[in-house]
Amino acid sequence: MNAVSIRNVTKTYGSHRAVDNLSLEVPTGSLYGFIGPNGSGKTTTIRMILRIIQPDQGSIRVFDSEGGSAANDQVGYLPEERGLYKKLSVRRMLKYYASLKGLSSRECELQTNRWLEHFEASEWANKKIESLSKGMSQKVQFIASIIAAPKLLILDEPFSGLDPVNAESIRAAILQLRAEGTTIIFSTHDMAVAEKMCDYIFMIFRGDKVLDGTLESIKAEYGADTVRLRFNGPRESLSVLPGVQRVTDMGEYQELQFNGDPQAILSRLCEQGSISLFEIAQPSLHDIFIRIAGEDSQAALAEGAAS
Repeated sequence: MNAVSIRNVTKTYGSHRAVDNLSLEVPTGSLYGFIGPNGSGKTTTIRMILRIIQPDQGSIRVFDSEGGSAANDQVGYLPEERGLYKKLSVRRMLKYYASLKGLSSRECELQTNRWLEHFEASEWANKKIESLSKGMSQKVQFIASIIAAPKLLILDEPFSGLDPVNAESIRAAILQLRAEGTTIIFSTHDMAVAEKMCDYIFMIFRGDKVLDGTLESIKAEYGADTVRLRFNGPRESLSVLPGVQRVTDMGEYQELQFNGDPQAILSRLCEQGSISLFEIAQPSLHDIFIRIAGEDSQAALAEGAAS
């Protein structure tokens, strides 16, 4: 059984079609990454899955049911716009969220203690939310989304604004929940995170589904048309190499999208400078994202990484 089944769903706002005839299946127990530029339809799709908003046409089933709401006991949700009751203590706030999901006081205590210990935050249990750091507040919000052990967990930009240590603790918790059978959907601007963590990748662009499948199947569609290169020579010469269609400067190395004979590229490079890396590879998810969404999406990725 699929955790989520979306069939021919369309959602419009006035003359703007945010989601256009979308069909998508999220297998139970999978970790499904939603990617796409800002305004592409990711959050609209998530809100329709949660029944916060309704589609204009089509159907959405969650665990084979078309009923329910964002407060469904089987679903946990971490919105991109974080919000906590700042005057409550951490423990009291988590107890309140758990009661909304129907947990008993004992179950709430067990789950609260489990996750506070996981995040090394037990000493903060009786502190008010307003006294917490930003990173600690985000971890508490994450705990609130999983306090009732949901079967489906939806995370909208879960790593936004976190330092590497806090991001790693949440990443470990997500993988632990997936290992325990939780189905997880999360949206992200970080292509490296999506590439490393997700079983499946879904990309929506201008309301249309443009990618959907495993990372391996998505990359197989593009073939090995990328050269990763560290080149000590004139960078401006890379774009005029034989068969090179696009050059992306990654800082420490360059990625060349090519069509033709990579040995011809290598031969010309050897004439112009020294090479410490020359690797023929499939394009990264970041590169595929840019190819589909265009160069303007570089700004969206940079903005998401900085936020």
